[in-house]
Amino acid sequence: MFSYEPIIGLEIHIQLKTKTKMFCACSAHETGAQPNTNVCPICLGQPGVLPVPNEQAIRFGVLMGLALNCSIAERSKFDRKNYFYPDLPKAYQISQFDQPIATNGFLEIEIPNGARKQARIGITRAHLEEDAAKLFHTESGKSCVDFNRGGTPLIEIVTEPDFRSPQEAKIFLTELRLIARYLGVSDADMEKGHLRCDANVSLRRHNEDGTLAGAMFNPKTEIKNINSFRHVERALEYEIERQTRLWEEENPPKISTTRGWNDARQITEEQRSKEEAADYRYFPEPDIPALELSETAEDMKKELPELPAARRSRMQNEFGLKPSDTRQICDDPALADFTEQTFSELLEWVGDTSEVEGLNGLARLVSGWLLSKLMGLLSERGGDIKTMKITPENFAEFITLIATKKLNNTIGLKVLNEMLEAGDDPTHIMEEQRLGQMDDEVELAEVVNRVLSANPVEVARYQAGEEQLLTFLIGMVMKETEGTAEPALTRNMLLVKLKSI
Repeated sequence: MFSYEPIIGLEIHIQLKTKTKMFCACSAHETGAQPNTNVCPICLGQPGVLPVPNEQAIRFGVLMGLALNCSIAERSKFDRKNYFYPDLPKAYQISQFDQPIATNGFLEIEIPNGARKQARIGITRAHLEEDAAKLFHTESGKSCVDFNRGGTPLIEIVTEPDFRSPQEAKIFLTELRLIARYLGVSDADMEKGHLRCDANVSLRRHNEDGTLAGAMFNPKTEIKNINSFRHVERALEYEIERQTRLWEEENPPKISTTRGWNDARQITEEQRSKEEAADYRYFPEPDIPALELSETAEDMKKELPELPAARRSRMQNEFGLKPSDTRQICDDPALADFTEQTFSELLEWVGDTSEVEGLNGLARLVSGWLLSKLMGLLSERGGDIKTMKITPENFAEFITLIATKKLNNTIGLKVLNEMLEAGDDPTHIMEEQRLGQMDDEVELAEVVNRVLSANPVEVARYQAGEEQLLTFLIGMVMKETEGTAEPALTRNMLLVKLKSI
């Protein structure tokens, strides 16, 4: 019996968020533009034109390379990659071949519930290039081309074949998207085509004792047309199953091929044999001088922000957040900023930051109210953390009121809703709408007496042994006080009254 080990590598294209295209002054934003209006002689490859590299795209490329722990080339050049296809007006693409902008990097990922808990994924190279146009296929069988996207700047990131499962590939892509967003180089929205991925997969056969049974590397399959993280995972799972069947039938892949992912049928479909570098007839782009990047790399190192993994680790250690909550918070840079500012305000109230128990208590309150309650309310309203009216200062004040039991959960939710509506601070809302927690024992005793008098049947049943009716009576007190009664005090007062009746 043999076992089969997946060998997976990824090729990822990320559309860079520049104002203009890679080699001309046309807008790089195609959203809303009429087809074939965002074009000029340069991006259409008309005779006699001269491409000029986009400085911001180059800086973004260097920044991405640094974030992926790559070596930035002192000297990098552009090349022509020659092939004919309807979405390529010049019949070549300006890309980079033997002197890419960045090489030999890595990205470390954590794999929950995986065969291995961590993995260091090698980055072979990252290079800049221009995007192709977009093809549209009609139901009548016609194909149309929109050249608006043609020439927009891309960075292509090629990994080493270091993934050992589809789950690892999905986690890597999620982390890469987050890094691009933290750097501000791309929105990296896969569904909108800002991030596109081709996956390469082959199998390695092992004997029962774990020793290698055959070649270290075998012909690979490149899977194209994958437009979501979930589809990457599914396509790889399918292809691993397909190749395993071929190996078990003693008919393993003999040559490298390209297959497309058909999401409707949940299968990969053969397209063609895979091209090699020689097929593209690369040669240096004659119209663009080589790039000298040493000074640019030094400048960009100063602009490198705290990256997602470092931020997760720091926030977890500083604020006592659970790993799952920290990940959810840091997956949105705006939410992470809001959370940090909230804790900054709260720590002034806590005082001694060495009080770990107090900090953990605050962490539970912040994450619970922020992730479950506030984000839920925003989702219902169609809002987001960046545009809402609640400030970190007011949210910190709100958490303080909850922590000091001046607000219970029921009234807290009402106050939070009002804060979203008006943007007022919670104390002002409480005073204006008389929403503070009722802890006046005389006033609460009157309510308890009224509830007991109004429910004689339930009181009798409780006294006969149906102690679960205490919950019902507490609920009735809460209803009459509109949730402002202090729960523990209410329970104790009811117990005393019920014993004395």
